[in-house]
Amino acid sequence: MNSQSTNHQTLKEYYGHILGGTKDLKTNACCSDPFSMPTHVRAILNQIDPAITDRFYGCGSPIPSALEGCRVLDLGCGTGRDSYILASLVGEQGQVIGIDMTDEQLMVATGHIPSMMEKFGFHQPNIDFRQGYIEDLQTPGIEDNSMDVVISNCVINLSPHKEEVFREIFRVLKPGGELLFSDVFAGQRIPAPLKDDPVLMGECLSGALYIEDFRRLLTGLGYPDYRLLSASPITIANQQIEEKIGNIDFQSLTVRLFKLDNLEDICEDYGQVAIYNGTVAEFPHFFQLDDHHRFINGKPMLVCGNTAAMVQDTRYGRHFTVHGDRKTHYGPFNCLPTATDNGPDCTTTGGCC
Repeated sequence: MNSQSTNHQTLKEYYGHILGGTKDLKTNACCSDPFSMPTHVRAILNQIDPAITDRFYGCGSPIPSALEGCRVLDLGCGTGRDSYILASLVGEQGQVIGIDMTDEQLMVATGHIPSMMEKFGFHQPNIDFRQGYIEDLQTPGIEDNSMDVVISNCVINLSPHKEEVFREIFRVLKPGGELLFSDVFAGQRIPAPLKDDPVLMGECLSGALYIEDFRRLLTGLGYPDYRLLSASPITIANQQIEEKIGNIDFQSLTVRLFKLDNLEDICEDYGQVAIYNGTVAEFPHFFQLDDHHRFINGKPMLVCGNTAAMVQDTRYGRHFTVHGDRKTHYGPFNCLPTATDNGPDCTTTGGCC
């Protein structure tokens, strides 16, 4: 049995049999705070059957905006909590596909389709759950350039072959499509002896990506600019596990990427200006692209070439007016956050700091 198969079997056992619910987790790494969700998402969460939410193991809220009519893929959907939130947001004309490798979790997700569709008032199901592995999305039938959005909630860390995961994500995304995911990241590389520990693996710690290796991985795949939406430190709250991991620091990050072929590895200045039109229904007053780009409705904002592409050449384009193009280059773009954003220091988040 190869290492990937061994890893999958360990995780199937952990999530299928050892964990009976969120209460059985040994750390707080896979416990997201529902109050960190936007109000409109919390309202949907309140409609979801408790049997689904009681076995939720996410570390964030990777639910994007402007989803009406979209095709969305949820990697590692588990019992389907986020998938059902997405199903409500895409509407009856949209589609959500959830992929998971654990049969026990998929049984819960699939079994609640009729009741959840009734709660949403949909005449036909707009959601489909499939067994599969996130390193191989071809086997469950996810075609090239077929998805508007891909999300994942604390699952990519579980894969032993993360480059394969990201290759598959960018294969299935449409040009201009969005990847939004929450996951556990580490401040240093995880030592080899810890990587195979079944508890650390199941608790989303031993597979956490070192943030700089994540940046290098994306750059190697041709996507040099990712955006950070939120970051929060993870406190393990388990003395035995804390002793195992030593001084390694972990964070829960929510990250946004786009399948765009014109992104540069640093922010470049082309004199472009972006204006948010206030037309995303959930956010009439502002649109938060990342941790230091909050677009106020109607207010012109100077942006680098990468940011201009993200709000112009994606599904968000209908909600923005962008002035200027890339015909004239003015040098590097100063994208340092202001003192009123996230502090005086710039934390690098891919191409745009």
